[in-house]
Amino acid sequence: MDTAALSTPASRVEADVLGVALAEPPALSASARELDEALGGRLARAIEEGDATGRRGTATVVHTDGGAAARRVGLVGVGPESQRDADTVRTAAASVSAAAGETRGRTVAWLLDRETSGLEPTAEARAVVEGVALASHDTGRWKTDRDEAERVTRLLLAGEDAPGTEEAVRTAALVARWTNHARDLVNAPANELTPAALADAAAEIAARFETLTIETLGPEEIAAAGLGALAAVAQGSHNGGRLVTLRHEPTSAREDLVLGLVGKSITFDTGGISLKPADNLEEMKSDMAGGAATLTGLAAIAELGLPLRVVAVLAAAENMPAGHAYRPGDIVRAGDGTTIEVTNTDAEGRLVLADALLHARGAGATHLLDLATLTGTIQVALGDLYAGLFGRDAGWLAEILDAAGRSGDHVWPMPMHRSYGRFLESQFADVKNTPDKKRGSSSIGAIFLEHFAGEGPWAHLDIAGTAYLDRARDYYPRPGATGYGVRLIAELATALAADR
Repeated sequence: MDTAALSTPASRVEADVLGVALAEPPALSASARELDEALGGRLARAIEEGDATGRRGTATVVHTDGGAAARRVGLVGVGPESQRDADTVRTAAASVSAAAGETRGRTVAWLLDRETSGLEPTAEARAVVEGVALASHDTGRWKTDRDEAERVTRLLLAGEDAPGTEEAVRTAALVARWTNHARDLVNAPANELTPAALADAAAEIAARFETLTIETLGPEEIAAAGLGALAAVAQGSHNGGRLVTLRHEPTSAREDLVLGLVGKSITFDTGGISLKPADNLEEMKSDMAGGAATLTGLAAIAELGLPLRVVAVLAAAENMPAGHAYRPGDIVRAGDGTTIEVTNTDAEGRLVLADALLHARGAGATHLLDLATLTGTIQVALGDLYAGLFGRDAGWLAEILDAAGRSGDHVWPMPMHRSYGRFLESQFADVKNTPDKKRGSSSIGAIFLEHFAGEGPWAHLDIAGTAYLDRARDYYPRPGATGYGVRLIAELATALAADR
């Protein structure tokens, strides 16, 4: 999608739909009144007659009939002042995108207006770009009758000519594009996106940027490296596992910090011998959403040219039942020699992450963040809006919380009391991979991962609720992958690069 920030008056912006934010109670702002004068009072009449209310999530389309360069104006509700934030603006912008799509419009415009949005122009511009780009993303890439005419391809932002707006638009569009790329990877069927295919996708991305290098280990190399936890999970499938390591090595990067990103990349999860129920099993192609976010988040970092060294590790495997699959009761050995009793093969994510975390730390990462669709219980606790954030380093958690708040990828801190660790005690091995009951299992899973995170700051994001939606919400009008984590990674890396 092409984007541009314009200093042109709103009445002269050519678009299929021009979005204008409307507060509740409904009243036109000063900039909206200027547009309304050109339209002969059409917007004010829509409010007076009750067609446009300003309630959050509503949209009223007013035809301009030549009174403005745009063919239609979309009055989109942002609710009362207490509800106005970046998410509200993203959702309102998505409504404008939907209005354009319904009329086969390809160009959307937005009137920047801090009086109504409550946001500074750069923050509002960023939210609008994200809302339109994410809402207009086509999830039906595999349909044979796709209608490209229903997609928005151009976004124009008019109004306040504030410093930094143009750069904010460029950055937001770049990161949104990589977010949508992550969604394509997660939405891809498992018969196409095998562990080897994910490694190939990573190689294609690495080839695009001079600062990126890649190393991929196949099944034999994984075994030879002593990564027994990853090897065990992968051994049940004919599609062998992969360990992908990418490095971003820019010039003039800060020398005291290497960001380590680790992504769970189970390209399909049947549960293994501990087989999952059939209901919604098709969604288990999304169990590599952490890996997709890690990969495309790194790509965004490289394209932004951030002066920050980064190492990203994808632990890719299929978790399948077969005669040669690993079993409950097996004892496997991770890369640091830790023995792990397998009590449930459907707790495979923490096994592959154990070796991936060890590998990332060994590759020089000073600060680690892993992203994983790890537990169903995090979705019970936090729903589909917040990911669970785990860790003990207060400074590192604060950095991630701040980045999450700015990015729109929301997180919520979760407990990691050491007493939870007793549920991982094994009679036969150093540790077992899952507790007997699901109570507190998100925290217990994080404590398992902590054992392999090594020295230095580490945090874990459980994104099981946020990575893949089974129903529409906010600026995601269709079920499927969200690309959760890409915006957060880009925001975190930007802040770390600036703190030199």
